[in-house]
Amino acid sequence: MSSETLIYIIIAGIIALFIALFQYWYKAKQRSQLSVLFTFLRFLTLFSILLLLINPKFEQLTVYSEKPKLIVALDNSNSIKHLKQDQKALQFLEALKSNADITKKFDLEVFTFDGALEHSDSIDFNSKETNIYNAIKELSDIYKNDIAPIVLLSDGNQTFGQDFSMANPQLKHPVFPVILGDTITYTDLRIQQLNVNKYAFLKNRFPVEAVVVYQGKESVKAKLNVKQGKRTVYSKVLEFSKTDNSKIINFTLPANSVGVSSYNAVVEPLSDEKNKINNTKNFAVEVIDQKTKIAIVSDFWHPDLGALKKSIESNEQRKVTFIDSKKVLEKINDFQLFILYQPSNRFKDLYEVLNAQNKNRFTITGTKTNLTFLNTIPTGFTHKITGHKEDFQSKLNVNFSPFIVDDINFESFPPLKSNYGDVTFNVPFATILEKVVLGVPTGQPQLVTYEMSGTKRVVLFGENLWQWRAQSFLNENSFNAFDDFIGKLVQYSATSKRKSRLNIDYESFYNGSANIVIKAQLFDKNYVFDSRKSLDLKLVDKNSNEEKILPFVLKNNNYQVDLGGLRASKYSFTVKAKDENISKSGHFEVLEYNVEQHFLNADVTKLQQLATNTKGKAFFIDNSSTVISELLKNEQFKTIQKSNKNTVPLIDWKYLLALLVLSLSVEWFLRKYNGLI
Repeated sequence: MSSETLIYIIIAGIIALFIALFQYWYKAKQRSQLSVLFTFLRFLTLFSILLLLINPKFEQLTVYSEKPKLIVALDNSNSIKHLKQDQKALQFLEALKSNADITKKFDLEVFTFDGALEHSDSIDFNSKETNIYNAIKELSDIYKNDIAPIVLLSDGNQTFGQDFSMANPQLKHPVFPVILGDTITYTDLRIQQLNVNKYAFLKNRFPVEAVVVYQGKESVKAKLNVKQGKRTVYSKVLEFSKTDNSKIINFTLPANSVGVSSYNAVVEPLSDEKNKINNTKNFAVEVIDQKTKIAIVSDFWHPDLGALKKSIESNEQRKVTFIDSKKVLEKINDFQLFILYQPSNRFKDLYEVLNAQNKNRFTITGTKTNLTFLNTIPTGFTHKITGHKEDFQSKLNVNFSPFIVDDINFESFPPLKSNYGDVTFNVPFATILEKVVLGVPTGQPQLVTYEMSGTKRVVLFGENLWQWRAQSFLNENSFNAFDDFIGKLVQYSATSKRKSRLNIDYESFYNGSANIVIKAQLFDKNYVFDSRKSLDLKLVDKNSNEEKILPFVLKNNNYQVDLGGLRASKYSFTVKAKDENISKSGHFEVLEYNVEQHFLNADVTKLQQLATNTKGKAFFIDNSSTVISELLKNEQFKTIQKSNKNTVPLIDWKYLLALLVLSLSVEWFLRKYNGLI
């Protein structure tokens, strides 16, 4: 409270006392003991009112204790069960929960993780993927402002994600790995890795690379067989020793028929092997009979060109050729799609040929684009020329309907440099991305698709697309999301198929049953996406003839059904709208693959390195009692006394109002009782 406020309160007290004395003492005809009481009550009333008008503020200090949090992250992957550590993990978790000293010192929080982190104690050890790095990173972000040691129950066998052992040494939260498994070295022979392209071309041979690893002391021989069905298509005898313990085998296989061809690679197990599951790996290739050839036409070099080539050719079905606007005229029939990068007057002859032959095209404009030239030819749009440039960020149009577009976090991408000015279309078009300036959508298209004169066209208003590919890698630790996005643009603009009211998005085969999602889009008769329909998927296992019907769920601008958990087999399916006579069918294959069952023991080295980097300590599950002792005696983890200081105005103090009402009521009652009113 300030000194100025204190002076006001003193003055208010003097005024209240003066008025009370004036009313009940100075003006009173006769004085009695009641006059003193009335004076006091009137003083209380007036002083309370004046205090409320002054409304002084007081500081309120609240002191409380906050216990440190103890985060338990349990690996819920199938490798824990495969190594027979599941019961030990559950027993340790229960011991931690029931320990009175632990619950007294810590607030216990239990998480499980596999491919993702979940705040749950629902545990089944059935997941077929593990990302330890992601679990640690997310926990660190959640509890970044808390004292929160992390007890990590895991075997250290990670199937994807960044190397968790190299976690930031400055990480605030120490990690205490409880190692589920042992360090015993078993004799083992396994197929460590199998590299093969996803696509092959008919009547060609496709390369396969197998990495076979031996773990043991004796010299051994084993045969590697690759089978297609019951037929052996490749065989080789391999020799290993303690020092010569790995082989890289390269060979080629013929692609004789169109479609998905499945293969089984097996290295014959040794007699004393403990784990024979990792001796086998399945793989498949999709054989196609032609490759889509795409011309990127540009008269100057730009980083965008390389990024486009990398993204497009990530799909083996596509081949990109760089060519200038004059030489392409000689090879106009060699390509199914033309990507026109920042066209100028030199593109005039090319546009005339493309229009005459009704060729599909993907146009990219930028700061070097001649807008005057584009506005004079039949492109379907007009770009207002202002002479200014602008950086535009992007916002996905979730109602885009011509094909399924996933949000790959476009809003996090760097802005594209583009010409400033409104774009006007004179044909129907669909916006994929909208221009955004300083976080405000402009209503102007950045990426659009449309059809004109029987051809499919895509236009991107902006350059520096290479920065998007780089940012996508930073976001996802992979180029796949961005490459898939560009692939869908190319697939749409390269195809000449007639537009269908029902579109389906799926893969020809899947490695294992994780992440099998089939997407569908249904349009009304005007080809506008219809979100009111109900779609069902009829799934048939071709081997067992088992059938099941699953409903699609609406998500953004498409319908989806999750088929995770399917066993390895060949499947056919039909997608059908309930109240319309429209359907589409397809088929895919799920390959037998569970990477979690390929591990022999725990990765002790990486778990111990993680503990060292985060200033924690590693323990084996058989010595789990020492974990509790370490946590209890560790002086880093103490209950902290905290305080909150709040400034509270007097007007919020309800007792003063009660005092005011009470003084007025008592004064009125006494005066009434004594016949003074």
